[in-house]
Amino acid sequence: MTDLMTADRTRLASRVSGRDGVWSRLRQFAAALALPVVMGLAVPVVTVLAVPGMAPARAATPPDTLVMAHYIDDIATFDPAESFELATGEILNNVYLRLTVPDPQDFTKIQGGAAERWEISDDGRTFTFTMRPGITFQSGRPLTAHDAAFSLQRVVKLNKAPSFILTRLGWTPETVDQMVVARDDATLELTMGEVFAPSFVLNSLSSSIGAVVDRVEAQAHETDGDFGNGWLKTNSAGSGAYRLVTWRPKEAVVLEANPDFYAGAPRLKRVIIRHVPEPTAQRLLLEKGDVDIARRLGTEQLKGIAGNLDLKVETEPKATIYYLALNQKVEALTDPNVRAAMRWAIDYDGIASTLLDGLYRPHQAILGAGSFGALTDRPYARDVDKARALMAEAGYADGFDLKLDVSGVAPYRDIAQALQANFAEIGIRVTLVTADTRQVLTKYRARAHEALLMYWSPDYGDPNSTVDYFARNPDNSEGGTAKTIAWRNTWKNDEIGGLAEAAVGERDTEARVALYQDIQQRLREEGPVIVMFQQTEPTAMRKPVTGWISGPAFDTYIYWQVTK
Repeated sequence: MTDLMTADRTRLASRVSGRDGVWSRLRQFAAALALPVVMGLAVPVVTVLAVPGMAPARAATPPDTLVMAHYIDDIATFDPAESFELATGEILNNVYLRLTVPDPQDFTKIQGGAAERWEISDDGRTFTFTMRPGITFQSGRPLTAHDAAFSLQRVVKLNKAPSFILTRLGWTPETVDQMVVARDDATLELTMGEVFAPSFVLNSLSSSIGAVVDRVEAQAHETDGDFGNGWLKTNSAGSGAYRLVTWRPKEAVVLEANPDFYAGAPRLKRVIIRHVPEPTAQRLLLEKGDVDIARRLGTEQLKGIAGNLDLKVETEPKATIYYLALNQKVEALTDPNVRAAMRWAIDYDGIASTLLDGLYRPHQAILGAGSFGALTDRPYARDVDKARALMAEAGYADGFDLKLDVSGVAPYRDIAQALQANFAEIGIRVTLVTADTRQVLTKYRARAHEALLMYWSPDYGDPNSTVDYFARNPDNSEGGTAKTIAWRNTWKNDEIGGLAEAAVGERDTEARVALYQDIQQRLREEGPVIVMFQQTEPTAMRKPVTGWISGPAFDTYIYWQVTK
């Protein structure tokens, strides 16, 4: 370990001596914006205020740095074995290389990442991967099959929130060392617990838990058998296009380019992601040139910049859905007529056109339009009389009180306020409980909510990512190991869960589509969630910015091809 630490100090000294010019330029950028310098990096986290009688300062971002205004209050950890949040997912996609990756030209296809190619045994249970040669970690170590095996094994053994993606393959802490094996530096062999559709397995490995971690670096920072988890919460040990330099909660994340990235050095040397939760503030920063990209402009802000010749907006459809979660611990919510009444009470079109124009469109199935097997029909529309009749039939003609947890930023709070008004018309008296996104997620994961407004974006391209999480709940006890959305809402339906089990192993495409459509129909009639909208993501940027790729999911963003 002493030799490793000495080598690390030598590499760090070399990096720092070669970056004096970079730090100088960033300090000038910070001075122009009156910003702090953290760990040698200018971290733009303070909005410049105009002083009466003085012209506002205009500070262009450094030419080799991409600066984004985003909201990143849900970040809790950067360990790919633990992270399960939106903001972190896209960052990890740029910091770590996964075994397989979606094709950025066609996200429905999977191609090699850290693994160059693979073979599947005749019985469909063994996948043998050949690792891509020439990849190095940010430590300088070569990436091998042993690192890949360690990375998958630690996900299962740590048993954090996203581990279900791998345990679904039949791996357990007791068996994973025998089922995930590095035969040599170049060969990784994975044995499945049963036969699955190959697309399911390959897509699973393209999610964040398929990230290959530098095992030597992780083990060097291990504490009490945590596989380096404590250290990796705030550090990175990957081989992606960037490395994590700084994270200041609710302020900024700073990434630095990896010049040895296997697909070519990133076009820009660093990426700075500023936490700017207010859309109006994002718009002002973008118009002034203090950021290159604004990620969360609302309808009003998008209309406001429409005539600005210095700016442009690129729009991409996302698979992300927004839904209302109804905890079955609340007695009134266990009645299917009450849940149906709530579905009929919502003004889907009104909310979408008034509050969410250009951002979301009405959608009523757990699989987003454009996904394999997705239902795109909309059986529910606002019908207050029908909703009131269902409430009366359920014995709640006088309504009931309900607490709705919601993130305090747009558009969540706007949607929640509209729902509050809709439900009031059928007697449901909603109290909004607002908090940071991270706090709302923590409450949801403890199933301590009554109702809760939340997003869902698939962890990988195969529909099982979504269907399994919404439909399956093998153990509904407080200590249940599969903490799915069904579990979080204290809802268990073994028949629908069984259909999800059958679908993931179905190798006939038409039969698989039929199963997924049946499950979606059953869930929206019987399930504990009300799917309302699907995201269409507009990204506002300065005109010189090119090469922005967001992809369909929360973790498919690609930074390394961006230029400006």
